[in-house]
Amino acid sequence: MDVGTWAEIQAADPMLGSPFLSPQWARAVDRAQNRNRDNVRIAVLHENGALKGFFPVRVSAFTAMPAGSPMCDYQGLVAEPGVQVSSNQLLQALGVDRLDFTHMLQDQSTFSAHMRGSAPSYVIRLSNGYEAYQVEKRAAGSGVLKDLDKRRRKVEREVGPVTFTAWSRSAADFEKLVAWKRAQYRATGQTDIFATGWPRRLLQDMFESRDPDFGGVFFTLHIGDQLAAAHLHLRGKRTVHAWIIAHDPAFERYSPGLLLFQDVMRWMDDTPYDTLDLGAGDYRFKQQLANDHRMVAHGFIGRPSASSLVRQAAYSIRDTAERLPLGRFSALPGKAMRRYDIIRALR
Repeated sequence: MDVGTWAEIQAADPMLGSPFLSPQWARAVDRAQNRNRDNVRIAVLHENGALKGFFPVRVSAFTAMPAGSPMCDYQGLVAEPGVQVSSNQLLQALGVDRLDFTHMLQDQSTFSAHMRGSAPSYVIRLSNGYEAYQVEKRAAGSGVLKDLDKRRRKVEREVGPVTFTAWSRSAADFEKLVAWKRAQYRATGQTDIFATGWPRRLLQDMFESRDPDFGGVFFTLHIGDQLAAAHLHLRGKRTVHAWIIAHDPAFERYSPGLLLFQDVMRWMDDTPYDTLDLGAGDYRFKQQLANDHRMVAHGFIGRPSASSLVRQAAYSIRDTAERLPLGRFSALPGKAMRRYDIIRALR
């Protein structure tokens, strides 16, 4: 794998700036999964003998999914502008009958005809700094930052001083973040992605990372002498991506997770980072904080095979249910598909 060429292609296109699209992400996932049978495989695009693009996946017997699923918030081809590859060529290069995707960049032509639905992924652009962002939000009629300032003063009066730490190396606070996240999964009936080995190893690797261009950055917020919120974000050269976030429910009324986001944005003023990516997900706080978004899509590409027929049938059931006036029952097939995909990815 030519990491240098990959990094150069990525750096030349701001739309490919996510750390999830970097060669370091593919390597980190491969390290975390190296005890498993199915590891990372990379489709490499050539044109007239020159390297033109890369696409990492995790493969099983007949199918593939993007490397790092379900912990990968962006998926896509990292290729030079104008490079074209058909879906069949991609499947052939990967040696599979079907490729499933969940957070594919919507503007990629290789996948556009195979997308079955899309959603916004929320982004905070901070090119001109936090103060300019604050003015922009106020001019747009948003009171979210003013409300956070009030909550900060309130918690300092009622509980104690608020302390923000960037680049924290506290192993105890890191373990508390994982414990909070697992409790959150249990409380909401979601699949605990840390119940299997490789996601936990990946998280530990990102927490311990020292690579200046890629890895994790651990942020904490203490209220008095108690840890109230913690975030492990991924970082690329110019982007910080909100990844694993949780807070102590005892401080819920003070919104400690949002206070921590506010501190992260202020901290970014003195760093090379100018984008805080919140990722996809229909959460109110993302809509409130974001000043930009991009679209990501789910779907699959497949060639004639039993595995493609099965996936097509599942999507047909899902699409039919979502069109019918069944209330919350309309969403059940989609939820079942997503849960099954997570379980597959965690093996």
